[in-house]
Amino acid sequence: MYAVVRVRGNVNIKPDIKKTMELLRLTRVNHLVVSEENKQNRSMLRKTENYVTFGEITAETLAAVLEKRGRLAGNKKIGEEFFKESKIKDFKELAETVIAGKKLKELGIKPVFRLRPPKKGYERAGIKKSYTVGGALGYRASDINLLIKKMI
Repeated sequence: MYAVVRVRGNVNIKPDIKKTMELLRLTRVNHLVVSEENKQNRSMLRKTENYVTFGEITAETLAAVLEKRGRLAGNKKIGEEFFKESKIKDFKELAETVIAGKKLKELGIKPVFRLRPPKKGYERAGIKKSYTVGGALGYRASDINLLIKKMI
């Protein structure tokens, strides 16, 4: 599973990239989406890599995001009632279920997580350069987990 975080805004963005961002459900800065690793998603991420950062999310990080920022329909927090209805024990099991392939929408959870800006900011080179040269954009493999923990 990929975790995709939008880093840059809508100003002076090409219409086809803007549409791709809408398809990924990334309409605002600091929003997080969890998506499957497949050919279609990889090509959408490649197209939008100058506006987002992404990498492989772990079950531990996903459990923390679901616990702190996960919301049900009506903007309600995920609580005991949800676990009783879905027969899932805790957030860790929920995260493992999502990573195994169950979609968040099927579980009744909103697919977009609203995060806050990262503590101590993004990387030193800023939000206009690639992660490989010290910036914040593009593919960052498992280092996405560190960024997400700064943003929770």
